[in-house]
Amino acid sequence: MMRLPVPGSLRLRFLLAVSLWVMLGIAAIWFSAIGIFTKHVEQSYHEELEVHVRELGGLTEIASDGAIILTRSLSDPRYAEPLSGFYWQVTAAGREPLRSQSMIRGRLDESIAHSPEILHRLDSGPTGPAITYGYTRKGPAGEDIHFVIATDQSELDRLIGSFTRDLTAWLAALAALLLATGFAIISFGLKPLDRLSLAFARLRHGEAEELEGQYPTEIAPLAADLNAYIHQNEAMVARARVQAGNLAHSLRTPLAIITDEAERLAERNDSRTAGAVLLDQASAMEQQIEYQLARARSFAGSKPSGRGVVLPAVVLPILRAMERLHPDKTFTLKPGAGEAISLPLDPVDYAEVLSILLDNAGKWARREVTLTFARLPNGASKVTIEDDGQGIPEGLIDRAFEVGARFDPAVAGSGLGLAIARDLCDAMGVELLLENGSDGLVATLRSTAGNNE
Repeated sequence: MMRLPVPGSLRLRFLLAVSLWVMLGIAAIWFSAIGIFTKHVEQSYHEELEVHVRELGGLTEIASDGAIILTRSLSDPRYAEPLSGFYWQVTAAGREPLRSQSMIRGRLDESIAHSPEILHRLDSGPTGPAITYGYTRKGPAGEDIHFVIATDQSELDRLIGSFTRDLTAWLAALAALLLATGFAIISFGLKPLDRLSLAFARLRHGEAEELEGQYPTEIAPLAADLNAYIHQNEAMVARARVQAGNLAHSLRTPLAIITDEAERLAERNDSRTAGAVLLDQASAMEQQIEYQLARARSFAGSKPSGRGVVLPAVVLPILRAMERLHPDKTFTLKPGAGEAISLPLDPVDYAEVLSILLDNAGKWARREVTLTFARLPNGASKVTIEDDGQGIPEGLIDRAFEVGARFDPAVAGSGLGLAIARDLCDAMGVELLLENGSDGLVATLRSTAGNNE
């Protein structure tokens, strides 16, 4: 299927170039063909009139009674048809003029015939402007006999006009055919770029892990380099996550030792104050380590390639895990949430955001947590997690994303979950909103891109 050119596209540029070239070529053919045809037709008319005027002179005689007579009719029958546009006239001083049967009115100006040499000019004829030829010849008594022959200019114009109309129609059809052919050639030539664009779209929507398909020699190196970059990027992301995990383990052990020593110092009267300070700082260090490691991992995975999130498939195992983690709560995927939706996002990061939000909802819910997902009319996708807990006071909602923010120390947690979730969402380009609903807190994930499976 051919794609129509749009502003700024290569198709439009090529089509405009082809159109300009075709129009210039067709215009050159039109003007040159009209000029050549006009020249040849006029030359043919002039040659024909010269022959006819010579024939007229050869057939004219002076009778014994002095009358001008024609031994036979001219070879062209149009001179015998009334007002046909083809006329002749023979005159001599003191004699009755002899005219063609076609000239039933008017006369020809004999002044053109004033020399033995054949002359011509555009003159007035019986039916309008006429191309007139004439010459003189001596009669038996030495008198001048004037031979004049004429053809209406309109006859010549009619032939040229008819040719011009036919040529214009033919060249217009040729131009349309050339433009259609050019458009087809451009579409065929740019087809590999269309396939490359579709391959990019599949990659962006997580439907493929690399650029698929065979491409021409000019594009194949680009596709190969992009695939190599994609695989290299995936390897870097994997290494970054492994290194983040290793760093977490390497820091947690010495931090645990420091915390243990701080607790011992806090138990002694002479070092209780110093121990409490160390415990506070160790707690702050643990929070910052967890938060910064989560940020590093989220930025490492902020540009996924080839893998995408499919809803609700990514949600189901998380819901089962939450049911085991919070056995006294019910986690429900709302029925009739819509068709499956594919999002061009990193599935690990997106799953972690869902885990954080569902775990947070499970901690605060009284009995039930509900998850719904849907496609919005503008093409965006929305995931909503709602609990039936007490919610968050309106003035404190903005503080919920701060590192270490905890509104109830009695509820287990480090105060890092929502901060990590927000950073992961920022890295993926997903909007995370918190608001109080009718029964509890509502967390909404809004993604600007996605496609139905």
